[in-house]
Amino acid sequence: MKALALLSGGLDSILSAKVVKDLGVEVIGLNFVIPFSHKNKNGLVDIAEQARNIGIELIKINLGEEFLQIVRKPRHGYGANVNPCIDCKILMFKKAKELMPEQGASFLISGEVLGQRPMSQNRKSLKLIEQEAGVEGILLRSLCAKLMPETLPEQKRWVERNKLYAFNGRSRNAQFELAEKLGIKEYQGPAGGCLLTDPEFGKRLRDLKKHSGLDMDSVKLLKYGRHFRLSSEVKLVVARNEEECVELTRLAQAGDYIFYPDAETAGPTAMLRGKIELVQIQLSSDIICRYFDLKNSNSSAIIYRIIPQPEEKIIQATKISEEELVKYRI
Repeated sequence: MKALALLSGGLDSILSAKVVKDLGVEVIGLNFVIPFSHKNKNGLVDIAEQARNIGIELIKINLGEEFLQIVRKPRHGYGANVNPCIDCKILMFKKAKELMPEQGASFLISGEVLGQRPMSQNRKSLKLIEQEAGVEGILLRSLCAKLMPETLPEQKRWVERNKLYAFNGRSRNAQFELAEKLGIKEYQGPAGGCLLTDPEFGKRLRDLKKHSGLDMDSVKLLKYGRHFRLSSEVKLVVARNEEECVELTRLAQAGDYIFYPDAETAGPTAMLRGKIELVQIQLSSDIICRYFDLKNSNSSAIIYRIIPQPEEKIIQATKISEEELVKYRI
């Protein structure tokens, strides 16, 4: 008997997979990679390693434009920020169901816990998700199975219902105890891998939706730097560290302006994107200058060029005041 378990990197999903595996079912992990995963692994779990630690194979599936579509206009709305959790679950379960014949799987496993999340994990929402994804009866939520109607794997005795769990509510103490019992030590916090639950990222996303719409390239840029809205059609992004300086240059497209300090000045790279006028080049330079390491001066020369042209130009900039800066900061 074989099952596909959706893995997010969080505790509940790996517990749910481990519980079913220990009942004698061959479990294959399934991780959906979305455009809003964190840009680096700092503080996050390597899901492939997590799967290896419990002895299961892992399949990764990229969700790109399909996922953007539900973020643009989720049928079931957003959570506390810009997280379309119900639509997200429906999409992932649909995709998982499509993979079942290819993998020879008879059912799906999820780490959802009844009552843990007010929007997407109440009884009504859990039922709605099953119905719209077409996974009624074949989706086993092993951590709260005893509180839910029997599923096909329970009815067929592929798994023993009395060895499943009845976790519920927002407290995670029961999960922590089970993790210790099962020897699971590596996991990230709730929603730890999804930027859509982050309020600051949400501000950037709403700004992008309002002014230019969502596309894969623009979404990638949201993960980096300090963002400033100069007009309805122009945005400036200023790097915060050396890694972001490299990434902004890498993500630059034809027509984007790249700004950087001269060899004698310490400061960040920045990118200007949109329908750019001369006044916005000067304004951008003044904003960027604020982040230069200038010892006893409020002004500096800044180098810029238009991608993909190699020709460099120099502009004189003066640090913008904090009072002015807040008018543009997203």
